Amino acid sequence: MDDKAKKYRKKKKLGSYPFISVVFSITMALFVMGLFGLLILHAQALKKGIKENVEMQVYLNQYITDTEQQRILKTLESKPYVLNRNDEPVIAFISKEEAAKDLVEGTGEEFVELLGENPLRDAYVINIAESFQDPDRLEGVREETENISGVFEVTYNRNMISSINENLTKVSIVIAAFAVILLLVVVILINNTMKLALFSQRFLIRSMQLVGATGGFIRKPFIKRATIHGAVSGVLACALLAGLLYYGTRTISDLEKLQDRESILILFGVLIITGAFIGLLSTFRSVNKYLKMSLDELY
Repeated sequence: MDDKAKKYRKKKKLGSYPFISVVFSITMALFVMGLFGLLILHAQALKKGIKENVEMQVYLNQYITDTEQQRILKTLESKPYVLNRNDEPVIAFISKEEAAKDLVEGTGEEFVELLGENPLRDAYVINIAESFQDPDRLEGVREETENISGVFEVTYNRNMISSINENLTKVSIVIAAFAVILLLVVVILINNTMKLALFSQRFLIRSMQLVGATGGFIRKPFIKRATIHGAVSGVLACALLAGLLYYGTRTISDLEKLQDRESILILFGVLIITGAFIGLLSTFRSVNKYLKMSLDELY
């Protein structure tokens, strides 16, 4: 590169353009993308919470001994279909006295006094692991559990679980479709923003060509600035999303329980990288386009 080209570059500030409007446009596009990403993360956390609360009731034989209860508990704890949370099987014991008390509170009728005895049974309530929540597998789990010695009956709400699975599947498909569409819209929006920003630089690019600048020399400052502006836009979008999350957790109770900080940080990193990468790619393609145009096409 000769000295004349270098002086011309400094004078005309090769690679510069009205960056404020560009950064603002990219920030808004990434903010919308990030907002939808947060929606997906919260939806997945909610889905996980619903799945973890799928229960099965294991009713025990009448007059079962404490030793037999403990044996059944140990057997259930060893089963792969029982959900583990923090390396602990999620199993709750409900005595027939507790069940009777809850039933009396719910109905208002003292059925124990009327019958002269408590006809209810002690029960274990087990939470089922997500991988076993298919209707066919659930039925297999029920049969296997019912065959345990000392177990009288095993029940679960089959219709409710089937409805949950169907609705969650439909919601997942809709969210995935919207995510793909939104990603395409964001990419196109950022790409067009960079094209419009570089449109005002097309004659400067041609002038640099005329004084002997190579394509790589011309592209470098544009790509550098676009990558930086894309990354800055990503950081600003993340800052807006962080503020929105802070406001949301202070306004909506229990919203924080649906938040996974690691996943949110990964999302923020993706937004920054996406902004930088799309800015780089769009600028590279746009500059190449103007480098190949004739003077008549530039006009």
